[in-house]
Amino acid sequence: MPRTVAHRFGRLTRTFCVSLALCGCVLPSVVQAESPTETVLRIQGSNTIGAKLAPALVEGLFQRQGLRGIRTVQGARANEQRVVAYTPQGRLVQVVIAAHGSSTGFTALHSHTAELAASSRPVKDSEVAALAAFGDLRSASAEQVIAIDGLAIIVHPKNPLQHLDTKQLAAVFAGELNNWSAVGGAPAPITLYARDDQSGTYDTFKELVLNADGRTLGPAAQRFESNDRLAQAVLADRHGIGFVGLASVGQSKALLISNGEGLPLPPNANTLATEDYPLSRRLFIYNLPGEQNPWAQRLIDFAHGPQGQAIVENVGFISQNVRTMRITPSEQMPVAYRQLARQAQRLSVNFRFQEGSAQLDNKALRDIDRIREYLRAHEMSGSQVTLVGFGDAKNNAQRADLLSRLRAMAVRRELRRNGVVISSIVGIGDEMPVAANDLEDSRLKNRRVEVWVNRALGNDLLPEPIAVTP
Repeated sequence: MPRTVAHRFGRLTRTFCVSLALCGCVLPSVVQAESPTETVLRIQGSNTIGAKLAPALVEGLFQRQGLRGIRTVQGARANEQRVVAYTPQGRLVQVVIAAHGSSTGFTALHSHTAELAASSRPVKDSEVAALAAFGDLRSASAEQVIAIDGLAIIVHPKNPLQHLDTKQLAAVFAGELNNWSAVGGAPAPITLYARDDQSGTYDTFKELVLNADGRTLGPAAQRFESNDRLAQAVLADRHGIGFVGLASVGQSKALLISNGEGLPLPPNANTLATEDYPLSRRLFIYNLPGEQNPWAQRLIDFAHGPQGQAIVENVGFISQNVRTMRITPSEQMPVAYRQLARQAQRLSVNFRFQEGSAQLDNKALRDIDRIREYLRAHEMSGSQVTLVGFGDAKNNAQRADLLSRLRAMAVRRELRRNGVVISSIVGIGDEMPVAANDLEDSRLKNRRVEVWVNRALGNDLLPEPIAVTP
């Protein structure tokens, strides 16, 4: 094109663009793509959270904030993504998500290369100490439970095995039981698949299964950075066994798992929501106390709310939105509990306590709000609610019964502070354990308070409960 023509063409193009801007028209995306991208938030840590959940939550937040052109694109490295969008003012912004394992999130908080750490296990003592100068990472302002997950123990769909207990599971992954016939399966060598050392999924498995039984992972285990890739490997191996987050089970077969005297349970919406499933776990976001990034707080608030929890469920994890469950009465239940099962419905919330304390933990404090809002939405009063306390085994059965009632009373006090007056409490003592009582972590699961609502007195609009056989 001759220089004079090109000059005139360029001038006409600039004039056309200015005219569009003056009339309020939106420029084509090709022109907008030239805008510099502003990183408004950085999230580092768990692959379990970062692969699907974190991008989905950011997209949901962007939609709620009125951003447009929202898209998630692959980052510079594997397991890295960017969620990009335009603000109403036309700025191009992005949230950067790097999912290389839970431990990397706390390292990033320390180096200020991320504002939020995604973790699929609780913060470790060493990480709390390393970040103590910035505040207490176990405080309610820093530790956020955004979803419930479970470690699904997966095998090939044609594997006939149905159930393992945690002691068998530990021996299998230690390489001590290396043939399926040793655990009731068809004779064949066992192939082990495990997550890598940076993974919170591996940390959880190590804590709940291997360390609890004094074992370490067998050297023959094949290691993966990604849950999905591990699941694909098991699906291709008729003799394989692995552990993944619930959202990555796919076409594999998830085994029933038991711990101690607890019944074998599948990893499903009810056993995980109540955290009764032996390998249930919480998914966390951690932020430094006093974090000033407004997008960090917006994402935390959004993740806790009903919209965020709906996204949690859509992605394949367990939301913390309250729902009812119908429990099938059985003769093995204590009389008081069996009577409740006949007359009432259990809610999908279990209150648990801080380690070595009668204080409710951070999730329980949020659940107080959820219970209050649930009762308000269904026009129910505290008189229609029964709190049922449980405890771990004690030498004195009367002491176990008393402690279980005291836990129910602690929840009742907190609800009263939030405007919900509960009159009915029941103590079950050390009956109906969901975990073994020989280790502190297991005993903590047994120290719990359930919430029941009387369906005969409740609003007709109560959601249809889900039947559960304990």
